[in-house]
Amino acid sequence: MGKHAILSASSSKRWLNCTPSARLEENFPDTGGSTYAEEGTWAHELCEYKVKKYLHEPMQRPKSEYLTEEIEQLTDVYAEFVIGIIEEMKQNGCTPLVLVEDRLDYSHLAPSGFGTGDMVIIGRDAEGNGLLHICDFKTGAGVFVNADHNTQMLLYASGAYHAYSYLYDIQKVSMTIIQPRLENISTYTITAEELLEWGESIKPIAKMAFEGKGKQKPGDWCRFCKARAVCKACADEALALAKEEFLDLDANEPVLDDTEETDATAAYNRDDTAPTFKQPGLLSQQDIEDILPTLNRISSWIDAVFAYVSSEAINHGVTWEGWKVVEGRSRRVFSDPKAVVDAAAVEGYTNLYKQEMMSLTEIEKLMGKKKFQEVLGKLVIKPPGKLTLVPESDPRPAVDLSTAQDDFEALD
Repeated sequence: MGKHAILSASSSKRWLNCTPSARLEENFPDTGGSTYAEEGTWAHELCEYKVKKYLHEPMQRPKSEYLTEEIEQLTDVYAEFVIGIIEEMKQNGCTPLVLVEDRLDYSHLAPSGFGTGDMVIIGRDAEGNGLLHICDFKTGAGVFVNADHNTQMLLYASGAYHAYSYLYDIQKVSMTIIQPRLENISTYTITAEELLEWGESIKPIAKMAFEGKGKQKPGDWCRFCKARAVCKACADEALALAKEEFLDLDANEPVLDDTEETDATAAYNRDDTAPTFKQPGLLSQQDIEDILPTLNRISSWIDAVFAYVSSEAINHGVTWEGWKVVEGRSRRVFSDPKAVVDAAAVEGYTNLYKQEMMSLTEIEKLMGKKKFQEVLGKLVIKPPGKLTLVPESDPRPAVDLSTAQDDFEALD
């Protein structure tokens, strides 16, 4: 079985709403984790260590370049919350089952579905009800994640219930998302019966998603879809929204003759009071408020398309008619900062450091351009600028990508 499920819990909102999306994404390679993803993965390991330390389970403390005081604090928030649940269950007179980073199989609902629960705790609540509690740690700060009806959490809970309900009389299910960077600790609680009903309701949808069937449906769930940039449904929606909001925006407004003066213009001419969103040719505040959600959706889709075509052109040599790859703006840098300090010191310039080394521009201003060139000119380089995709009308010459890549690799 692969590292990631086709019907992953993290992408469940997407494939439950747009059933073909899971199979469409298979056409695109996994581009690898970003710095944020790598930081998040390591932070999860630190969370695991802190909980296992409390449980007296052996685990060596993980080390990473991402360790900061902030990460220590974020993972402390998670560990303290989880430990608090365990201690509360102990006070309720039971020894809870505690599973850290537990693999959860929900393939009875979604074909080949599985995932990893950061924390699974089974015990009793204050009323004596059998309680399954799932906790999920998130380091992100860009999107607020709510536990209420969260499909990722519901799938994790379904997997845990399926695995352990025969051992425990689980009557209630709580799901908590701990997102410290947004000061978000969100908990959603339902009965075991409600969880089972939800699971049954998604079975036919999950089957369609696994088979790649159904109709593509754009929505906010498209945000991290790998197929988004070339998704026809997203393109159709964006263009339709643009037409609806902008081409028909003033369809009901009277057409003014160039010589006609609006009431707002007349007021402006009379007493210098600037008109504010009163002319038919301008958007009113209400118009702007109405189209803001549309602007966000369209802008987000446009960004995704440009990111895709740029990557295809720069990294894979794909040519797009009317567009070309050029070298972006480059700035001068020192090839050897230590040699700069030594060469400057010989000429009596020993004050190049404040809290850090002065910038190239500051040193040039200090010495004067002529002296700077004499002393440090040979230590100044101008590496290639960042490659970027621009219209053919851009005056910069197109880059020969076969040699440009070699130039960039030589700098690594």
